[in-house]
Amino acid sequence: MSEPSIVRVELGARSYDIEIGAGLIAQAGARVRRFATRAAVVTDANVAALHLDALMRSLAAAGVEAHAIVLPAGEGQKSFAGLQDLCGRLLDLGVERRDVIVALGGGVIGDLAGFAAGVLKRGVDFVQVPTTLLAQVDSSVGGKTAIDTPQGKNLIGLFHQPRAVIADLDALATLPARQMRAGYAEVVKYGLIDDPDFFAWCEANGARVLAHDRAALLHAVRASIAAKARIVAEDERESGARALLNLGHTFAHALETSAGYDETLLHGEAVAAGMALAFRLSARLGLCSAEEARRVSAHLESAGLVCDMRRLAGGPFVPARLIETMLHDKKSEGGRMTLILARGIGRAFVQKNAPEAAVRALLEAETAIAA
Repeated sequence: MSEPSIVRVELGARSYDIEIGAGLIAQAGARVRRFATRAAVVTDANVAALHLDALMRSLAAAGVEAHAIVLPAGEGQKSFAGLQDLCGRLLDLGVERRDVIVALGGGVIGDLAGFAAGVLKRGVDFVQVPTTLLAQVDSSVGGKTAIDTPQGKNLIGLFHQPRAVIADLDALATLPARQMRAGYAEVVKYGLIDDPDFFAWCEANGARVLAHDRAALLHAVRASIAAKARIVAEDERESGARALLNLGHTFAHALETSAGYDETLLHGEAVAAGMALAFRLSARLGLCSAEEARRVSAHLESAGLVCDMRRLAGGPFVPARLIETMLHDKKSEGGRMTLILARGIGRAFVQKNAPEAAVRALLEAETAIAA
């Protein structure tokens, strides 16, 4: 078996490695053993059926005493009730500061387990073992942890960096095609932010990524992780460049809030629609060409991602409600929207005081029923 590819997140004393490769869950025990001899593994029922036994065997073989907490699957776990339940179960296990929490799963598990690790006894180490494409290329890297509220997505949380990230490409083999497509939206995002050559690579190779071609998948995951690691190292707490990683996300979070945080609309599906909206708004404002906006939507649609709000799952969407949610976004300042817009593919920028009237006009046009 080939050696894993390693990307380092440079954060001084809190730097950590992201390992990318095949068969890494079965080898995870030795990696976790570097940090602790006792571990609490947090996962969900779907992932547990596929990968928990292999991880627990690996931990035992490495001399790590491990106990598993299996939660129901779904975004609904990212709530105050879900956080309270998980913290209570971790305390019942007797988790101490010297122990480690292992998040085995997708973005929901990573966010929830990471948040619990950050607040439990004022901070316990944790390791991310992401099992979805979206979690591997985005949410497992950078230390953002949060829960959702009725007011919006990820509004309650903290920055808590993992000790390590173990991205096993073999875990993606069991991922449903819809989850692969949702994760692919976050891959495309890195090209749209500041790497037009990578976006062009996605246009040429996206179908290979979605078909689990090993070489294409490894390139997509490693390039995405390297891009995020670089940005996180420059701006850990999102005071500047890291905000660019939210391209499309203000729209997306509003769509998810409207849809009710269930499986009707996946996060990556909402991000794809949100990125298309960000480019269409940019075109309306004269920042980029209409042709570039069409190119973005065309590639996302070719990957099976819906960019038309009238066809998007979770609708119908009401512009006024979406606007209200967007005004409560984490990046908003002084009651005004902050959006990530683009002067072209690979030329994203932060737009403070985004023109609400233009956003409203766009959403009204996008949700209008054709005559």
